[in-house]
Amino acid sequence: MAETSDSNLDKPTIIQQAIASCCGAIITSLFVTPLDVVKTRLQAQTNPFSKGKCFVYSNGLMDHICVCENGDSKAWYKKPGHFKGTLDAFVKIVQIEGIKSLWSGLPPTLIMALPTTVIYFTCYDQLSEALKSRLGKDDEHIPVLAGSLSRFGSVTVVSPLELIRTRMQYRNLSYNQLYMCISSKVATDGWFSLWRGWSSTVLRDVPFSAIYWYNYERFKKMMCKEVGVHEPTFLIAFTSGAASGSIAAVVTLPFDVVKTHRQTQLWESETLKIPQRDCTSTWATMRKIVAKNGITGLFAGIIPRLFKVAPACAIMISTYEYGKSFFSHLNEKMSQRP
Repeated sequence: MAETSDSNLDKPTIIQQAIASCCGAIITSLFVTPLDVVKTRLQAQTNPFSKGKCFVYSNGLMDHICVCENGDSKAWYKKPGHFKGTLDAFVKIVQIEGIKSLWSGLPPTLIMALPTTVIYFTCYDQLSEALKSRLGKDDEHIPVLAGSLSRFGSVTVVSPLELIRTRMQYRNLSYNQLYMCISSKVATDGWFSLWRGWSSTVLRDVPFSAIYWYNYERFKKMMCKEVGVHEPTFLIAFTSGAASGSIAAVVTLPFDVVKTHRQTQLWESETLKIPQRDCTSTWATMRKIVAKNGITGLFAGIIPRLFKVAPACAIMISTYEYGKSFFSHLNEKMSQRP
């Protein structure tokens, strides 16, 4: 699906790859966001969020730290509901609030998720092609290297944007006030202060990408060989994406738990003005979790993570591969025109 011709003219261009990844990101978000909206509403019902407290919100592509607003706020996560479980929450939200409520909070997260996903997937393809010309087409290290480097780059680019977005959301700042706020922070703590929480994100996302792309390329080749096709079908890409995403999610779960603890601590220490020493070190957070809950504490939430990651990876990669296949066929037709 990714390659339909030996000619470089038929391969998708960088712009076409970006369009394919953008479409994949939108479709993935539309499918996965309702799952996290329901999860957040159930969580808020059981343990109401107090002002300044943080929770993690995901659109299927990336996680966002949301800082809770005032008690009298009409925020989407504070809407009243008496839900008995996940299915009951889905039904009642649609019946009482309308189907649109299942995508509450999606627009602001897409603003960051789309450029990050475009950078990530486009860079992966470009790096893969560059490495193939140097290391050979069948080198098994290529997916690991390309996946790690592309994820490292996208995480680094988006980290300051996440900080800025969360500050605007919590304090309701104008752009001028935001500029003054960031300027004073940079003047006091330096430019690196804009990347607070970056290390914990890298520790989770870079290994995840390395494991994901390595397994995805292997599963894809195996299934194509089994079925007897030269390029992956939508179903092959979907199945390979789900399987490789599940494996990567399980292996990197401890880093995901640490990242969530670390980032929420960082934001709560700033919004609530409560000094938290654990914020200074990712490894200190990990030691605290192990001391409090044992090793099993590092694997908390494995089922919800799999339910979110597996379909998100499957939808994203199959849509992306289908998009690239569409553009490859389009380029082939265009090149055959007199």
